[in-house]
Amino acid sequence: MKSKRFCLACDLKDDPALIEQYKQYHAPGNAWPEITQSIKEAGILDMQIYLTGNRMFMIMEVDDSFDPVRKAEMDANNPKVEEWEQLMWGFQQALPWAPEGVKWLEMEKIFHLS
Repeated sequence: MKSKRFCLACDLKDDPALIEQYKQYHAPGNAWPEITQSIKEAGILDMQIYLTGNRMFMIMEVDDSFDPVRKAEMDANNPKVEEWEQLMWGFQQALPWAPEGVKWLEMEKIFHLS
C-alpha cells in the first residue's frame, strides 16, 4: 500500500486565549474519540497539525482508499463530527483567499529536496 501526503493551511482567530483553548482541544488524549475514529475510517494514516502565530499547517498521510470528497460526505453524515466542526469554527477563521465556507486549504508543494 502506497501513501500520499496532503498539506493544508487554516488560520485561527488572532486571540491568544482562543488559541490556547484550541491547543487544549488538540492536546494528546483530548480530541473526541468519535473524531479520531472518523479520521482513521476515512483512510488517514497519520495527521499532524503545526501552529505558528495563528496560522496552522496540517500534514496528512493517507492510504489509497482516501478520497477528500468521500471524507466530506462522511463528515456531513456524522452528527458528532458536525458538532466538532461547529465547535472548532469558533476558533478558526478562513484564510483571506479561501472560497466561502472553506476552512482548510490544500497547499501547493513548491520545493522537494530529492
